[in-house]
Amino acid sequence: METKKYASYAAIENDLAILKVEKDLHYQKIVLSIEKTKESLVPSQSISLLSDLYEKVFSGTYGTIAKLLIPYLMNWFINRKRGD
Repeated sequence: METKKYASYAAIENDLAILKVEKDLHYQKIVLSIEKTKESLVPSQSISLLSDLYEKVFSGTYGTIAKLLIPYLMNWFINRKRGD
């Protein structure tokens, strides 16, 4: 890379301003790529589908019965003996 020779301070400040804008542009590109990566890793569609399924399953009479039975079944499963 060739050394640049400047004739005035205005030319130096102009190049510094250009470099600052380029640096900010590259920074924003990195931030945008990180945000896109986060969005691709978070399964927002599947989470909304699971919440819809949960509402459908646990609403109404069967949902109330299931909500009452689940803690008892979990407690039985945790406290059962290994030999049974």
